Amino acid sequence: MKLFQGRQRSLFGEILDWMLTPFLLLWPITFGLTWLVAEGIAKVPFDRSLQQNVSVLAQLVQSDDTHVSFQLPATAHRILHADATDKVYYQVLGARSELLGGEAHLPLPQDDEKLVTDELRLRDDMLNGTPIRVAYMWVRVQPQEARPALVQVAETLEKRSVLAREIIRGVMLPLFVILPLSVLLVWLALTRGIKPLNELEDRIRQRKPGDMSPLDENTVPSEVVPLVSSINDLLVRLQGSIATQKRFLADAAHQLKTPLAGLRMQADLAQRSDANAQDLKQSLKQIGRASMRATHTVNQLLALARAESSGAGMATQTCDLSVLTMEVVKESLPRAMELRIDLGFEGLEPHQAMLSGNPTLLKEMVRNLIDNALNYTPSTETQPGVVTARVCGDAQTGWRLEVEDSGPGIAASERERVFEPFYRALGNEADGSGLGLAIVLEIADKHHAHVSISDTRAGHIPPGARFSVHFSPSSHTP
Repeated sequence: MKLFQGRQRSLFGEILDWMLTPFLLLWPITFGLTWLVAEGIAKVPFDRSLQQNVSVLAQLVQSDDTHVSFQLPATAHRILHADATDKVYYQVLGARSELLGGEAHLPLPQDDEKLVTDELRLRDDMLNGTPIRVAYMWVRVQPQEARPALVQVAETLEKRSVLAREIIRGVMLPLFVILPLSVLLVWLALTRGIKPLNELEDRIRQRKPGDMSPLDENTVPSEVVPLVSSINDLLVRLQGSIATQKRFLADAAHQLKTPLAGLRMQADLAQRSDANAQDLKQSLKQIGRASMRATHTVNQLLALARAESSGAGMATQTCDLSVLTMEVVKESLPRAMELRIDLGFEGLEPHQAMLSGNPTLLKEMVRNLIDNALNYTPSTETQPGVVTARVCGDAQTGWRLEVEDSGPGIAASERERVFEPFYRALGNEADGSGLGLAIVLEIADKHHAHVSISDTRAGHIPPGARFSVHFSPSSHTP
């Protein structure tokens, strides 16, 4: 529970609240307990005095077989009433409850049915609406079977209250000094305790906008290390995100420069005064090709950025690798037919190769592998090119996606470099932006898969190229 609720509290205020709240709650409890203890202590000496007076008066009770008598000397009477602070009353009753001396209206004990003689007892009672403390004793008289005589001495509680207040004052006054000192010490301790947090805040505020270096975890308290570690993780992710954005902008500027320049040139050619219909038609055709190339490049850049930005927070679900691959093959058939390439699928049936992944990214990976194979596979009427997508493997060793072609293949020295953005092993003759395999590698890494390149037909010319994506068994789902 917070005693001081605000819209926004500092850590200093929160800790101070929770430390001062027990003080404020325990203060009235401490006062009440001190009062009870003080009253108990104050009763002891005055109760002992009452008991002594009762013992003295009990010795003055005389009895024989015929009657009970009591005679209080004048000196004892003066001593008994010498108290200037409290009023003192006494009462002596005989065997027949007749008044032998003292106050007739002094209340009788409630437990008179249990008459235990020669035993001093104490009780709290009321006399004319005033609280009193009573000490009394039943005194054995003659004959033995007679009812005992009763001796009572009572006094008001003023001295007890005065002593109790003195005790409370002696105990509580130091607390009035200790409490402010405690608050001050708590304040100083908290100020000292949160100083490392203030220093951390200053270091963060003084950083330059582009400074993404990690914070030093050794200069903060151990309780704050998880927070600093989380901030460092965030800085790493931000640094990666910023690097991805910068790379995306650089890639976009680099890749769009050529098609945009071509568009501008063809537009200038079409606007020449001496251009005929044939030249205009040719310029429009080139403009269409350049715009298609620019669109393809933008789509590839967006796909690469999407693959790079997805990480631990990537949305995953159970995916059928065979179904995803067959869907991409069907979507690519029109282009394959236009290029006179035999595109097909073989391998596991649907519902056999199930794995956990992002279906959109997985389809993008398959699409880029097939597009890459179509781009680099030559085909003629007499010798058509062949591209095959295959899903194989098992749950124990891991599922594999293979895309192989009948093209010229990739030299072993270049098999690592082909995954770099904008690198094309066959130069600029083949269509494409040089981003497809970079996208494939990025998506595979996000799914903890391994990509390898081998020859489709080792020892033959052309050897062809086979791209294999091996998914670890941990990514499989039943």
